[in-house]
This record gives sequence, structure tokens and C-alpha cells, in this order.
Amino acid sequence: MKLNKGMFSNIIFVLLIVALVYPNSRAWLLRQIAFAPSVRSEIKSPTLKDYNWALKGLNTTDINFMSLKNKVVFINIWATWCPPCRAEMPLIQELYKDYKDKVNFVLVTSDDASKVMAYYKEHNLDFPTYNMYSKEPELFTTRSIPATFIVSKKGKVVVSTTGAANWNSKKVRRLLDKLLAGK
Repeated sequence: MKLNKGMFSNIIFVLLIVALVYPNSRAWLLRQIAFAPSVRSEIKSPTLKDYNWALKGLNTTDINFMSLKNKVVFINIWATWCPPCRAEMPLIQELYKDYKDKVNFVLVTSDDASKVMAYYKEHNLDFPTYNMYSKEPELFTTRSIPATFIVSKKGKVVVSTTGAANWNSKKVRRLLDKLLAGK
């Protein structure tokens, strides 16, 4: 059977419907179209003034964000049910694998520990994840997830973005290397 233009369009349409209905294919599709996030220069970035943020560790110890002052921090606010969040998780995992000893990763969710651990086991993820004990600093307040922030050693929020992004891009890696070097 020879494919004509109409049949080809129908096949594409059916594939898009499947991708939108089936969560794993939605995440895959979103991952394919994710771009590296926009980065602000430190000079033009807002400064984090309030570091007082208590976090309950789900797969790690509890922390107060205050302990991360003067360090490079990657913060991601997400949920297991959120397709764009699910799409970027493997990209964050790859970044975490290479930077976990240099950058502090803080993934924050309102999901309970059992749901998060089941999701992590299913998808082979292992970054430190927290629930909030107290309200987040104003610069991290968001109505959309995923929301991701990168904070420099100087407390400058150089990345503040919502939606799925390619966190394992060369652009993000160059940014983290620059922030770690204090440049």
C-alpha cells in the first residue's frame, strides 16, 4: 500500500493524540522540544535576601536553605503528576550525576515521600528531594510547575524559569562552571 498525503497526515494526527493522552509519551515529546533556559547576567539578577526556608528531606536529611548561603544552588519545584516536570527529570538527573559534588540540588515537591520514592525507583532517579516545612523565599514563589531557579554564590538568581527545559545542555553546564569559578 502506498502512503498518500492524506494518510500520512492521519498517521501524524493519531500519533500526536497518543502522545497527548499517554503520560510517558507526553514526557518524551516535551523532552524533545525542551530548550536550554534563559540566563540573566549576575549584575541584572535579583538578589536573594531571605534564606530562611525549612525543608523536610524525603530521601535525604532535613535542611534549612540558610545552610546553602554562599553556594551555587539548583532549585526545581515539581510534582510527579506534572507532564512537563516528568519530561525534564531525566535531564536534571544527568546534570546531577556530573555536578552533585559541586552544586547543591534542591528538588521540592508537595507529593508525599512514598509517591516520590516509587516514581524515583521507576525512573532511576536519585537527587535530594524535599517537602516545604515553611514558606519559600519570595523570589521562589510560583504558580506554575516545573519552576527552576539557579542561585549564584553571591545570592543572585541567575535563572528563574517555568516549564520544561533542557537542564543538561552545554549552556547550563557552562553557566554552572562559571558560577562555581566565581566569575
